[in-house]
Amino acid sequence: AQWLAVVALGVGPVGAAFYAWDIGMKCGDIRVLGAASYATPLLSTSFLILAGFAKPSAGIAIAAVLIAGGGLIAAKDMLTRRP
Repeated sequence: AQWLAVVALGVGPVGAAFYAWDIGMKCGDIRVLGAASYATPLLSTSFLILAGFAKPSAGIAIAAVLIAGGGLIAAKDMLTRRP
C-alpha cells in the first residue's frame, strides 16, 4: 500500500508539479515563477489548517507575513514596471 501511494504521488500531484514547473521555466517569465513560488508554503500550511492537521498559531501567522513579504520583495520590479 505504501509503494502504491508513492507511485500515485509521483504520477499525480508531485509529477504534475514538476511537469508544470518545467513548462514554466521553458516558456514563462522566470521572475514571475520565482515570485509565485513563495505561495507554495502558504497554500500547503493553509490546507493543513483547514483539514484539521495543524492548528493556527501566532508563529504560523508571523511566518505567513514574512513569506508574503518575501514574495512582495521578489515581485517588486514586476509590480512597479510600467507597460
